[in-house]
Amino acid sequence: MPFCAISRRQTLILGGVSLIALGLPLPAFAAPQVGSSAPEFAVVDTQGTLRKLSDLRGKVVVLEWTNADCPFTIKHYKSANMQKLQKQATAEGVVWLSVISSAPGEQGYVNAAEANRLTASRDAAPTAVLLDPEGKLGRLYGAVTTPHMFVIDAKGVLRYMGGIDSIASTNVNDVDKAKPLFRDAMQAVVTGQTVANPVTRPYGCSVKYAT
Repeated sequence: MPFCAISRRQTLILGGVSLIALGLPLPAFAAPQVGSSAPEFAVVDTQGTLRKLSDLRGKVVVLEWTNADCPFTIKHYKSANMQKLQKQATAEGVVWLSVISSAPGEQGYVNAAEANRLTASRDAAPTAVLLDPEGKLGRLYGAVTTPHMFVIDAKGVLRYMGGIDSIASTNVNDVDKAKPLFRDAMQAVVTGQTVANPVTRPYGCSVKYAT
């Protein structure tokens, strides 16, 4: 099972062994700040459409970093938790962008056609899937895990970044037991409420950036 990066400032512990102890590098990206304007991006999706954040002003936007081969991602798709959230978001007018930042040759890398087949095969329902093989968008947002979730409000302000829920496991049975941190944040933004926990700890496999 691949290791997952928990936070830029915290050491990952799996079975009592840390990434630092193993001599493996931790991500050193500068993440955007909640309460500030979300970083602008322009990325082509799997249908060949250029998706620009500035074009989405007036809409709540969700960014979901994903890797179909990651067991943490598999947990949320196998349980249909991610698809349920995507469909809920779409019904509420949210633009949901799934982002694949795996580099060629790394776990989770797919081309556009493969990404589209994957979306259909698991009944996923994002607005679009963005391909980021060079990792520019991922590094811009400081995405460190799959999944790693971000919510941007209709004015382009980042309102949430962090984990999808509160139980960092690959066990499908934990989905219903966990506190739905991301879902609660998204609902708060959609309804114009304050996000109770705007920054939480992401968990999952490390994003497989190009080295």
